[in-house]
Amino acid sequence: MLERLSIENYALIQQLELELSPSLNIITGETGAGKSILLGALGLIMGNRADTTALQDTGRNCVIEGVFDIGGHGLESFFDEYELEYERHTVIRRVVTPAGKSRAYVNDLPVQLATLRALSAHLIDIHSQNQGVLVADGEFRIRVLDSLADNRALREEYGRAYRALREREEVLARLREEVERERRDEEYMRFQWQQIAALGLREGELPALEAEQRELSHAEGILAALAEAEGVLEPDETGALASLKSAAAALQRVAGVLEGASVLAERIRSAYVELKDVEGELSSLAGRIEGDPSRLEAVDNRIGAICELMRRYGVATSDDLLELGNDLGSRLEAITNSDAQVAELEGEVAALRTAAETLAARLTEGRRRAASGLDAEVGRVLVRLGMPVARFETELAPAALSPTGADGVRFLFNANGGGALQELERVASGGETSRVMLALKSIVARSTKLPTILFDEIDTGVSGMIADAMGEIIAELGASMQVVNITHLPQVASKGDTHLFVYKEATASGNVTRIRLLDREGRVGEIAKMLSGREVTAAAVAQARALLGYGE
Repeated sequence: MLERLSIENYALIQQLELELSPSLNIITGETGAGKSILLGALGLIMGNRADTTALQDTGRNCVIEGVFDIGGHGLESFFDEYELEYERHTVIRRVVTPAGKSRAYVNDLPVQLATLRALSAHLIDIHSQNQGVLVADGEFRIRVLDSLADNRALREEYGRAYRALREREEVLARLREEVERERRDEEYMRFQWQQIAALGLREGELPALEAEQRELSHAEGILAALAEAEGVLEPDETGALASLKSAAAALQRVAGVLEGASVLAERIRSAYVELKDVEGELSSLAGRIEGDPSRLEAVDNRIGAICELMRRYGVATSDDLLELGNDLGSRLEAITNSDAQVAELEGEVAALRTAAETLAARLTEGRRRAASGLDAEVGRVLVRLGMPVARFETELAPAALSPTGADGVRFLFNANGGGALQELERVASGGETSRVMLALKSIVARSTKLPTILFDEIDTGVSGMIADAMGEIIAELGASMQVVNITHLPQVASKGDTHLFVYKEATASGNVTRIRLLDREGRVGEIAKMLSGREVTAAAVAQARALLGYGE
């Protein structure tokens, strides 16, 4: 339950501390005094978006802090899942800076707003006048039935199964699209692959062919140069090799009398050996080089064929062309194997769908049982609320699998007893919708054991005995859970265990919102004023005492 709410620098509130009882808390006040401000502040710690226009003093932070007693509500697993520190008295704080920055904390650990929203869903339910639109929300109707059927664990299990099914369905859809796209291009891809495969290309072939082409094209000049070089080195009496051999012998003859001559002779012999090897390679090269016009033509044709396909398929090198051919081959193989892949995925999807449908059927079964009990219970509450002949019925119809199961749920209604039932949101007036929503909320609240429920002027449009009945229903809820009820009706206000009065006060810096806990006499005065207006009469005071059960 919400033990304490602290508000600083929010709208008309400079500083406010609000302590709540664990049962029924009544909040009253004049229109415009700031009751809606309390809801706005509470909304911030529940994860609503922040708006810097709500800052009273734009030079300092707005800070909203709520202390919740969450003991006995089984939220330890939630705190583990979100990696939060569990504390029985959990503190939720929201800070909004003048620059528009927003920070949120749970027990002093920073959290995302999505975490606040998820946590607040376990802590408090706010029901206001405009929530009548929820009756037209199919997901809300399903949540009502699931709450009564205690389907929470089953819903989570189904949710996991449904998400797994959707994920594999998406994979299957992408595969089918890819296969269809590839099949459209298969004929052209196969033509490309066949052209490249027919070429019989080898890795690094084009650079080698181009080198050979250069040799063949200049064979005559290459042979002449080789012959000239070989002639210079020839080992006859005029060649360089013979001269080196003679020079080494001459130096060796004086080695005994000339220091260093032997070393020089050895160096010349090394040069001789190196040049002798060069001479051999020149001879070998000359034997390999051949001016063969037919081979040159064949090389030219091969290069032309490779370059033509490179240009056609927009690649820069022959190796790129080879890689393209390999890629086309892989894609064609994948197309050949795609039927098996699709069939395998279809089998997975079918199994996941069966699992999801089985869980959805269990949800449907629980919802049907809950619907019968809900209809009877809503009918009993509506009798108390002055609608004795009203009929309410929950209709379940099969639907396609969705995140909530395989059910379509409608709330059908007839306020006058006779005639056909029609959709509640189409035929119920505002006051009728408020009463039905109170019935639904009170029933769901008892089944879910939610720590806190807040009613925001849901009694608008009713009075007299109906208002008193509403107050009794709300008070019954307050006997088993914390209820905060913002009301303008004295019949409802008199049911509270704790009565808080919201008012506006003029200060030097402008109007500010205040709140105070009313004592016994303060409650009498406030309810008397709600009964008679600004001029409180003796009759109104007597009636207030009667409503409060204080006697004379």
